[in-house]
Amino acid sequence: MKKTDSEIQQAVLRELKWDTRVEETDVGVEVDAGVVTLTGTVSSWAKRLAAQEAAHRVVGVLDVANDIKVKVPGDVRRTDTDIARAIRHALEWNVFVPEERIRSTVSDGWVTLEGDMDFWSQREDAEEAIRRLAGVRGVSNKIEVKPPKVLPHDVRKAIEDALERQAEREARKITLDVQDDRVSLAGVVHSWAEKEAAIGAAKGTRGVRSVDDHLRIEPYAP
Repeated sequence: MKKTDSEIQQAVLRELKWDTRVEETDVGVEVDAGVVTLTGTVSSWAKRLAAQEAAHRVVGVLDVANDIKVKVPGDVRRTDTDIARAIRHALEWNVFVPEERIRSTVSDGWVTLEGDMDFWSQREDAEEAIRRLAGVRGVSNKIEVKPPKVLPHDVRKAIEDALERQAEREARKITLDVQDDRVSLAGVVHSWAEKEAAIGAAKGTRGVRSVDDHLRIEPYAP
């Protein structure tokens, strides 16, 4: 049964109260045709995002307009220099982020991230690392995702090495087609293990985003 706007509003308020990251008394909730608008003032960017995530978890919510403002209390206010130092430390301590490829700019507590990453997950990890820092009022993530170019020779070498480790030497019967970051494998292998090794090697090659498997298994003749 479809929920009314009133029912959705009450459910969102309950979800905000349940989420310990949010002070539900600081957040106002309005609902119109399943679209939730959040208003109010919170003390950190992380709490603003937590309220948004809580609203999205509620069944019946179609969209969320987050109009919550961030106002850092005077007793915990950090200078932009303090925040910039904290950002650099947070990135350095995050093992999933190549921090040397990221630069940040802090202006009145608002952080802009720039640079380039190989994977989308690294872009998200970088933002995740800094958005909960004290004093951060907002984050503009302008990091670009630029996967490295896939070289057929690198894929071929990875497959040959993987098969050699498993005492199989049939990589020459595998043909490769590389289009941007997609690799297509075709040809003959002699066992399921050999097939898995070839596919795994291709997937593990730097820059490869997807692998199309057209390999066929032909057991060795007795």
